[in-house]
Amino acid sequence: MNSPDFETADIVIIGAGFSGMYAIHRLRDYKVVCFEAGDGVGGTWYWNRYPGARVDIESVEYSYGFDEELQQEWQWPEYFSAQPDLERYANHVADRFGLRKHIRFANPVEKLQFDEGENAWRVFTAKGDRVLCKYVIAATGSLTIPNIPPWPGRETFTGDIYHTARWPEEGVDFSGKRVGFIGTGSTGIQAMPIIAEQAEHLYVFQRTPAYCMPSGNRPLDAEHERDWKAHYAQRREQMLDTYGASLVDYGVRSAHECTPQEREAILEQAWHSKSAFQLLFAFSDVMTDAAANEIVCEFVRCKIRSIVKDPATAELLCPTTYPIGGKRLCIGNGYFEMFNRDNVTLVDVRSAPITEFYEAGLRTAAGEYELDAIVTATGFDAVTGAMSRMAIEGVGGNTLADKWAEGPTTYLGAMVAGFPNLFMIHGPATPGAQAQMITTGEWQVNWTADIIDDMERRGCARIDVTEASEAVWAEEVSMVSTQTVHQYADSWYNAKNIEGKKGGFMIYVGGFPRFRELCDAAVRDGYRGFTLA
Repeated sequence: MNSPDFETADIVIIGAGFSGMYAIHRLRDYKVVCFEAGDGVGGTWYWNRYPGARVDIESVEYSYGFDEELQQEWQWPEYFSAQPDLERYANHVADRFGLRKHIRFANPVEKLQFDEGENAWRVFTAKGDRVLCKYVIAATGSLTIPNIPPWPGRETFTGDIYHTARWPEEGVDFSGKRVGFIGTGSTGIQAMPIIAEQAEHLYVFQRTPAYCMPSGNRPLDAEHERDWKAHYAQRREQMLDTYGASLVDYGVRSAHECTPQEREAILEQAWHSKSAFQLLFAFSDVMTDAAANEIVCEFVRCKIRSIVKDPATAELLCPTTYPIGGKRLCIGNGYFEMFNRDNVTLVDVRSAPITEFYEAGLRTAAGEYELDAIVTATGFDAVTGAMSRMAIEGVGGNTLADKWAEGPTTYLGAMVAGFPNLFMIHGPATPGAQAQMITTGEWQVNWTADIIDDMERRGCARIDVTEASEAVWAEEVSMVSTQTVHQYADSWYNAKNIEGKKGGFMIYVGGFPRFRELCDAAVRDGYRGFTLA
């Protein structure tokens, strides 16, 4: 590669979250440059500093497995780590393995342009960097670009507006304030109980109620930690062989095989378990059989009714329009109990939608709410958002925006036809957030790096995928989704969280072992579905 106006590198990595950091380490024998939009490492755990931010996978699992000394030396204080601990871990890894020298912070990539003559990518960044490289690895994350509420009048509101994914590093004090909180997904459920303890009054604007189970969080037991550290190698392999790359107790009996008393006992045990997602796997058919799923749904509704004292509020908090697990199950700490506080009001914006901001607060179809601060936990332009915001030009000047106009197309979630040498980690049509993302990200980085290593050994200039293989993969993604209850829920999994966005089903829900085998088989079978030049 020879272009005097451009710095040269072998590989550009986009994003310094957990997958991007591991990609830097795994590919350290190449000349690697990483561009990161934030001022620090950690990705999701750098940006999401809102009160109560916490992972919903056990800390001993939600961590790197590539270095045994790292696994043994690091100590997690709790079963489910809080954001500060996860960011501290990310910084420790960056320092321990000397990753920062490869990372250019506060410098997002704005444009990628494939040079067909050079078989290389021209990378343009916000700070003016220009890099010519053979490969690009986009580790941009599934939940990166915040979804900003579309209601008019935002600029007229005289109070403060916060988005949970761009929370001030110094924190926010809501003492004595009337706070409006929009969004009752995972983030809102974690943040609101803490804000309710500070605020003079908290108004919860709910469009869709959420299924939520207790977090089970507590200080990490020393014996539990010792056991994990003694068996890390076996546990990591076990994780890769489980549906979500996490060691949940998977039920082997159908809900229909159990008596009502047995079902109740099993669900009670799951509700109080230390595993955040145990409810979804309490029986073998919760995620595949609508009737079995409804048994679990009603169990959770009964829990809500038993916790929330006001019957009308309790019913508004009971989800009835979608199956449990159809959207990501929420994990909370005192969320339903919060509605028993005198300073918390639930506002139903499904029956009376929010219409606009105004100078003193929010208007709905039913009235006005005077507020001093508004918190928006309105989710993300998920899965495709970060890629779509870069101007990416592939072969023939074709753009990714045009290619994905009707929804994302990929092969194995890793590559897009017509965009050679561009790899994605946790891209569209991978398991994404349906599987534990550090472990599966590590695996995807290794799979990608092995391909790059093989390309270099062979002396290949270019690797691409065919549109026919994209179609085959789309059929696989669709086929497995229709075998689950996911098809009955509108969520960011199928782009229904953003008005006008086209996506289809964007997450692979066939389980990580099947995904892993299909990816390995494609390479093992002579790069089936790929084209090498």
